[in-house]
Amino acid sequence: MSVSKKIVLLGGGSLYFPRALPDLVMSDEIAGSELVLYDLDAEKSEYMAEMGRRLAAEAGQGFRVRSAALLDDALDNADFAISSIGGSGAEITPDVYSSYYHAADMRISSKYGVEQVVGDTGGPGGMMMAFRSLPAYLHICREMERRCPRAVLINHSNPMAVLCRAMTKYTGITVIGICHGVQEGIVHAAKILSLPPRELEATWIGTNHYYWFLTLRRQGKDVYPELRRRLAEGEPHRGATMTTLLSRLYDYAIVYPEDDHVVEFYPFLAQVKNGQAGLPYALVERAKYFGNDPVKPAPSLEPASDAVRAEFFANYQQILDATQLPPERDNSVTGEGIGRLVGAIATGARHVFIANLPNQGSISNLPPTALVEVEAVTDSQGARPINMGEAPLMLKGILEKRFVWQELVADAAVTGDRKTALQAMMMDEMAVWPEQAEAMLDELLLASKPLLPQFDR
Repeated sequence: MSVSKKIVLLGGGSLYFPRALPDLVMSDEIAGSELVLYDLDAEKSEYMAEMGRRLAAEAGQGFRVRSAALLDDALDNADFAISSIGGSGAEITPDVYSSYYHAADMRISSKYGVEQVVGDTGGPGGMMMAFRSLPAYLHICREMERRCPRAVLINHSNPMAVLCRAMTKYTGITVIGICHGVQEGIVHAAKILSLPPRELEATWIGTNHYYWFLTLRRQGKDVYPELRRRLAEGEPHRGATMTTLLSRLYDYAIVYPEDDHVVEFYPFLAQVKNGQAGLPYALVERAKYFGNDPVKPAPSLEPASDAVRAEFFANYQQILDATQLPPERDNSVTGEGIGRLVGAIATGARHVFIANLPNQGSISNLPPTALVEVEAVTDSQGARPINMGEAPLMLKGILEKRFVWQELVADAAVTGDRKTALQAMMMDEMAVWPEQAEAMLDELLLASKPLLPQFDR
C-alpha cells in the first residue's frame, strides 16, 4: 500500500537533510509524495531541492521535490512537517555550532566558570538554544494549526526534549522527536558483544541524549551480564571514558556512549579548574569539534560578505553532490528511519520506532508529561509510547531534576519570563552562585537579543 502525501522540510537548507532526503525518497509507502523545502535562506533550500530532485529520479518512486519561498505555501494542506531548525537564525554557517550565537553562549558560560562541551542539551548553552529556536517553532505551529492542523511535526533539532515539550504543551500540533542516540548505543553494545545490532532486544530508560539499558537479550538469552563484564574489564574507547566509569559504578550501562553529551547531565562542567584546559578525558578535543575553541577569534554577527557566501555555497554544493541513496530502505534499528516512520504513519501501519514523546506511563515511576526517548508504536494518528519498565532509583532522581529543568526552560522560552529563566539556571546541574547566574543570564540574553522577541515584552 502506498499513499501520496505533502511533506514539508522546515529549515530545508540544514545539512541534516542530506541524511533525511535520501531516506524519504526510497520509501515505498509514500511513493509519489510531494516534498517541499522551506528555509529562511531561500537559496539554501533551492540548492537542497535540486539535490532532492536528483535523488528522487534515481530512486524512481515518483517523488516531486520543490522549494517554497513562503511558509504559508509550504504548509498549506501539509500532512507532515520535518524540522531541523537551529538556534542561529539565518546565519551562513555549516551548522549551529559554528554560529556567532553558539560561540557567545559558550564563551559567556566559560567566563562564569561553566565549561560546556556541546551546549545543545543542558546548561546555559542548551537553554539559550531553546530560547532562540522556540519563537520560530511556535510561529510554525500556529501556522500549522491554521493551515494543516492534522499534520504531524517530526522534530530533529536540539534541545530535543525542551522543544518537543514546549510545542506539545503550548500548541495543538502532534509532535514526535527523532534522534539516533539510542540506535548508536545499541550498535555500540553490539560491537562490544561482537553481535549483529539487529539481533539485540533492548529496553532502556531516559530522556534525549541520556539513557540506561534496563535489559539486553539476544534470542531469548540474557546478554546483559556479559556486556557488564566486558565494560568492567575492557579499556573504554576514546570519548567514552566517563560513561564507562559511570556504567561500572551504577551497574547499568549507559546507552549513548559519548561523554560529550552525557556530561551535560552532571555538575562536573561547573567544577572544572583552569578553564577549558582543565577538562578531562577527550573533552577538550570534543569541545573544539563543537565550535568551542577560545583560542580562535569569535564568529562575527555581521552579514556574510559576497566572498564568504560564495565559499559557503561552493562547499555546500560539494556536500550535496556527494550525497547518495542509502544501501537499505529501512535503517530504523541502526539509524533514524525517517522514511519508514513517515510511511508507517501515512499508511496507518503499526510498527515500532524509537521516538521522543511524552512519557504517558511508559516509564511507570516518572511524570506523565516528561519528554522521554522510548520505543513507540505507530498508527495513523502518530506514535504512542510503549511500556519500558521502571526507572532505577538513582536514575529516577537524576531524570526528575532534568525534567523540571526542561519544563522551566520551555516555559521561560515561551513566556520570556526572566525569573523563570533564572530558576531554570539554578535547577540545572551546572548551576553557579545566584548573583553569578543573574549576571550570566543578562549577558546571554543581550548576546542573543536579535533572536529573542519574547524577552522584549
